[in-house]
Amino acid sequence: MKKKDEERVVIYTDGACDPNPGPGGWAAILMYKERAKELSGGERNTTNNRMELTAAIKALEALKRPCTVALHTDSQYLQRGIIEWLPSWKRRGWVRRSGTVKNLDLWKALDALTQKHDVQWRWVPGHAGHTHNERCDALARDAIQRLK
Repeated sequence: MKKKDEERVVIYTDGACDPNPGPGGWAAILMYKERAKELSGGERNTTNNRMELTAAIKALEALKRPCTVALHTDSQYLQRGIIEWLPSWKRRGWVRRSGTVKNLDLWKALDALTQKHDVQWRWVPGHAGHTHNERCDALARDAIQRLK
C-alpha cells in the first residue's frame, strides 16, 4: 500500500551482455538524500534484455519500504515494456498478439514490485555521457568480466 509520505529515491539501471546471448551483467545506483548505493551482479548465460530487467528488479527489491521512485534506464525494451506493453499483456493473460511474452518471469516480478512503489520510468540515452548511466554501464561490464 502506498503512503503519502513515501521516501523519494532516484535509481539508474543498466544491463549488458558480451556476447548477446552469453555472460551478462546488471547494475543499479540508488540515490536517497545525500547517499548513493551501487548494486551489481551477473549471470553466465543470459541476454541483454534479461539483464536490463534484472537491474530494475534488483534495485526495487533493495528498497526497504514503499517509495516514490524516478527510475532511469537506457533500455527502450524496459521502458516501453513496463509502460506500453505490460498492461495489454496482463489483460490478455500474459500473452502477446504474436505469442508468449519473452522473459515472463522477470516481467511478472517487475510488475509485482511496481505495485509496492510509485515508479516513474525515465529513459536516458545510452553511451551519451550521462554520469550515472555511464557508471551503471561500467558496473555491469565489470560484472561480466568477473564471470569470464
